[in-house]
Amino acid sequence: MTSDTPWTVLRRFTDARIGLGLSGSSLPIREVLKFAMAHAHARDAVTTRINWDPIEDTLAGLELMTIRIESAAGDRDTYLRRPDLGRCLSTEARENLTAFAGASPDLLILVGDGLSSTGIAANAAAMIAAFLPFARRNEWSLAPVLLANQARVALGDDAGELLGARAALVLIGERPGLSSPDSLGAYLTWAPRVGRKDGERNCISNIRSGGLSAGEGAFKAQWLLCEAFRRQITGVQLKDESNYLLEGNKVAEQAPP
Repeated sequence: MTSDTPWTVLRRFTDARIGLGLSGSSLPIREVLKFAMAHAHARDAVTTRINWDPIEDTLAGLELMTIRIESAAGDRDTYLRRPDLGRCLSTEARENLTAFAGASPDLLILVGDGLSSTGIAANAAAMIAAFLPFARRNEWSLAPVLLANQARVALGDDAGELLGARAALVLIGERPGLSSPDSLGAYLTWAPRVGRKDGERNCISNIRSGGLSAGEGAFKAQWLLCEAFRRQITGVQLKDESNYLLEGNKVAEQAPP
C-alpha cells in the first residue's frame, strides 16, 4: 500500500483542482472528463427551469402561503442577456401582488431561481424551514413567500416596495462554480425599494451541503435581521458578528425550542 502524498492529504480539505498530474504534456484523461462533467453541471444549473412543486409542498406543510411570480425578463435567454429586466416584476406579477399591497409585513421572503435552479431545489426549503422558528420567535409578520422565475436579487426590492415590507430576505441560486453548482445565497435588505444598491444589503453565501449548512445560514440571517430591525440598516454599515455566538464553528442552537 502506498502512503499518502501531500496532494492527497490536501484534497481532503478542498474541492479545488490541485495536483492533477500529467499525461505527457497534458492532463490525465480522467481529469479532463471530470472537468467536462463539472462544466456540464454548471451549465445545467443555469439553464434548467426549476420545478417549484416540491418547494411549494414543503412550505405548505410549514403553513406558509406561496405565490408564484415572474420577473419582466420573461424567458431564460432574455434573463441572461438583460439583467435589468430580472430586477423588475412582470406586469402580471405586479397585478397579482397588488391585492396584498398595504399589509406592510415585517419581512418579505422571495425565493428566486437566479443563476442556479439546482441550488434552489437543493437548499431553499431547508433554509426556510430552519429560519421559520426564528421568525416566529421574534414575532415577525410575514408576507406570502414569493417563488420567482427569472429572478435577480433586486427583484426583492421591487416586490418589497409594492408590499410595503420593512425588510426583504431574498434566497437565490448563486452563479455556479466548477465545484459548486448547487449554492444558494441569502440577501437581506432593510426598507427594500427600487434603486437600492448592492452595498445596502448583506449577503450570506455558499449555503449548500459542501458549504454553510441551512441551519447556520438561518442563524446568520436571523441575527442580521434582528440587528436590521433594531438599527434600521443593512449593508456595509451592518457587520455580521454572529460568529461570536457560535461554539466551535457550529450553531449552538440552530433553532429555538
